[in-house]
Amino acid sequence: MLWRITYFLVWQIAGGGLGWWEAGPWGAALGAALAGWAWFVWDLLRGVRVLRWLRTGDLADVPAMRGIWGEAADRARRLLRKQEALVRDSQDRLQEILAALQASPNGVVLLDAQGRIEWCNQMAASQFGFDAQRDVMQSIGNLLRNPEFTAYFAAKDFSSDVVLEGRLSTPSRPVRISVHLHPYGDGRTLLLSRDVTALEQADAMRRDFVANVSHEIRTPLTVLTGFVETLQTLPLSADERARYLGMMAQQAQRMQSVVQDLLTLSRLEGSPLPGMAEWTPVQSLMQRCEEEGRALSALLTQNQPRTHEIRFPSAEVLRSEGDIAGVPAELQSALSNLVNNAVRYTPAGGSIAVVWERKEDGGAVFSVQDTGPGIAPEHIPRLTERFYRVDRSRSRETGGTGLGLAIVKHVLQRHGATLDISSTLGKGSVFSVTFPANRLRGFALQG
Repeated sequence: MLWRITYFLVWQIAGGGLGWWEAGPWGAALGAALAGWAWFVWDLLRGVRVLRWLRTGDLADVPAMRGIWGEAADRARRLLRKQEALVRDSQDRLQEILAALQASPNGVVLLDAQGRIEWCNQMAASQFGFDAQRDVMQSIGNLLRNPEFTAYFAAKDFSSDVVLEGRLSTPSRPVRISVHLHPYGDGRTLLLSRDVTALEQADAMRRDFVANVSHEIRTPLTVLTGFVETLQTLPLSADERARYLGMMAQQAQRMQSVVQDLLTLSRLEGSPLPGMAEWTPVQSLMQRCEEEGRALSALLTQNQPRTHEIRFPSAEVLRSEGDIAGVPAELQSALSNLVNNAVRYTPAGGSIAVVWERKEDGGAVFSVQDTGPGIAPEHIPRLTERFYRVDRSRSRETGGTGLGLAIVKHVLQRHGATLDISSTLGKGSVFSVTFPANRLRGFALQG
């Protein structure tokens, strides 16, 4: 400011001195006035340069000058640089937040006060069929046409969530999406969604498990109680007593089978994974499976005019298949269960083909094909659930507990194997087990 006053006075003195030189006192006054106006115009032009630069805000084009306008331009330049740094920092933080929301396993949608989409992550786009770019500023109500969501959104009561059917849901593979709205800011809304299909299935399985265990044990207990009361209250002949005792033994055996299978499942879930130290010949496993399958077939068809046609690989072929690593009792239980199921559900006169085949990658496939009644597609995904039965009466007639395939699934998972099921109604089913190469050794190439 002192320099500005000094500079103004210098202009006044120079103008007054020049006017005095030319015209005396009146010339000095006129010269000083003209010099003041000249300085004012010059200073105004400097100010206009600063204002013009401030309108653009280009830090690369800061006017170079001294004085108060130079200081104003320099201070403005510093403030702009600081503001740009703050904006960059805010943008970086915003991008980090959006990246975190993008990586979320749940769907995230930001809605404005009118319910229009401001932003959504890829998970939400996948769950609801949105396009993250195209659908920006589109109304959520126009894109998510679900009566339950429409009522939930209109009620403005977001204290709880609403569960909707997923867009990819099918009768055989239901998909359930939980949606929860959270108001924030100035009328805006945060929509969070998550796939609760597995949770709902687990809850349904838990309820079914408790109900099925209660039913499976209560039914034989009711029969046993009835027979005990009969034996206690009625005079019976020796033949009648023997028949009732036989029925009681049968029901007791049924309960024992259920309890034994439950204990087996509990042991499998709680025990450590099998290692690679114990090896069992594939031939011995297949031989025991064949013995059990043929014995069960003979029992089930003893009063039938025809028996099952059961085909296993020959002993000569199986000798070259080497060994498999794992717990022998568990592997035997799983493979025999598949063979026995095929025998149980294949009518007398039908055929069961058991195959052991090596793969190019060193793994192996154990498959059981039958000519039974087949399984409808909607039942196949649930066959390995505990107590799940396609035909309850048929399962009980054949002596099944409803836990066999659940045990098979756990045994195979523990040994790194996978179970694949394919079936055609009226034609039969194929149950295939694929063992990884690291579980097998000693395979001898044929030919």
